[in-house]
Amino acid sequence: MTTLTIRKIGNSEGVILPKEILARLHVGEGDKVFVTETPDGISLRSYDPSFEKQMDVAEDIMRRYRNTLKKLAE
Repeated sequence: MTTLTIRKIGNSEGVILPKEILARLHVGEGDKVFVTETPDGISLRSYDPSFEKQMDVAEDIMRRYRNTLKKLAE
């Protein structure tokens, strides 16, 4: 577990993420992270959970209509 301190950043407040956490998230300066509320608390992720759901649906469609998509690509 890592403890972070809330600091004043301009007119806002925030936390500074250590390099180790940034490396585990595979993010750096300018990248976006997504904060979601879970039953266990707050989750910080380097990808958008709603985009992941959309991709799951797209992959399912591509599997079901594989032959049709192949014909359309010709």
